[in-house]
Amino acid sequence: MKIRSVSPFILHVPVTGSQIADSTHSITHWGVVGARIDTEDGLSGYGFTGTHAHLPSDQLITRCIERCHAPLLVGEDAQDVRRLWCKLARNPALQWIGRAGITTLSLAAIDVALWDLKAKAAGVPLWKLLGGQVREKVRAYNTDIGWLSIADDKLVDGARRAVDQGFTGIKIKVGSAVERDLRRLAAVRAAIGPEVTLAVDGNGKWSLAECLRFCRGAEPHDVFWFEEPLWHDDVKGHAQLARSTPIPVALGEQLYTADAFSEFFAQQAIHWVQPDCTRMGGLSEVIQVCEAAHAFRLPVAPHAGDMSQVHVHLSYAHPACEVLEYIPWIKDCFTDPAQVVDGHFRLPQLPGAGTTPTREAWERHRQPTV
Repeated sequence: MKIRSVSPFILHVPVTGSQIADSTHSITHWGVVGARIDTEDGLSGYGFTGTHAHLPSDQLITRCIERCHAPLLVGEDAQDVRRLWCKLARNPALQWIGRAGITTLSLAAIDVALWDLKAKAAGVPLWKLLGGQVREKVRAYNTDIGWLSIADDKLVDGARRAVDQGFTGIKIKVGSAVERDLRRLAAVRAAIGPEVTLAVDGNGKWSLAECLRFCRGAEPHDVFWFEEPLWHDDVKGHAQLARSTPIPVALGEQLYTADAFSEFFAQQAIHWVQPDCTRMGGLSEVIQVCEAAHAFRLPVAPHAGDMSQVHVHLSYAHPACEVLEYIPWIKDCFTDPAQVVDGHFRLPQLPGAGTTPTREAWERHRQPTV
C-alpha cells in the first residue's frame, strides 16, 4: 500500500453559539488542520490537529505537512505506521528546528491519517486494529456547557440540561476571580446533585497561591479533578499542589511528548492523564503515554482536541482510558461522527479512525492552505 501523495487541508468550524471563552482563550471557530494521504491502491486516509482557527498559524502547519513531512512519505508503505512515525519524529533536520509545536502538530495529522488508512485497508474500525474492545461503554463528560463566557444562570441551566440528557459528568471552566469561580462551582453542584461528577479546568491561568486558595474553598463540592491548574510546564508547582489538596490534578493537553509526561509521573504531580493525539505527534505517541500511565495505575482521560473522533477508538481499546470529553463542535463534519447516547459514546462501526470529512464539510468550511 504505497503512498502516492500527501495533501494538507484546513477546515474552520463554528463553535457553539457565536463565541466561547475560558481563562486564557476566546474563539469563534475550531480549526481542523490536517493531511489527506492517498495511496496507489486508491485509499485515502485523513488525520488532523485541532487549533483556534487562526489562519496564518494554521497555514504554518499545512506548509510543514507539505514541504517537510510529505516528501519523506511518498513511495513508502502506509502500513508501516510505527516505522514512519520514527522516520518523521526522529528526522535530524526537523529535530533541529523543533521537537514540539508546529512540527509535532504536523506529525499528529499525518500519524492519525496513517492509522486511518491502516484501519480502512483492514476493513475495520480503528478500535479493532488497536486490540479490540476492552470495555462495554465509554462514559462521556460534557465540557460545552461550562465556558467562563456563560453567565451564571445560564451555566446552571446548561448543567441541569446536560444531566437531563443523560450525562453523568460535566466540567466547568475556572480561572477568573477565585470568589466568582467558587460561587459558580457551588451553584452547579447544588443544581446537579451529588451523583454527577463535576470537574473544573483552569487552562493554566492561576498561580500556585491562587490554586491553593481555590482548592480550600472547592473541597466541600466534591471536585472530580482540577485540570491545568498552573502553567503547563510547571512540574514542581503541580507536584506541590498535588501534595496540598485532596482534589486530583489533571493535565496533559499542552504536553507534546511522552518524555514531558514522564517527568510529571516521576514527580507524582498528576492524577489524571490527558494526552491529546492532535498535539503530541499523533496516536502512536499517545499510546506510549497510555501504556506508561497504566504502568503507574493512573487513569487516562484523553483531551478532545480532535473532539473525540479518534479518541473514542482509543478509549474503547485501551484499559487505562476511563472517561472521554464531549464537545460537539465538529462532529457533523465527519462520515462517522462521535455520538453520545445516554451519557456514553457510541461504539464506532465504520472502517477507519472516524476522521473522513463529509463532502458538505469540505465545501462549507474549507480554507486556503497557503
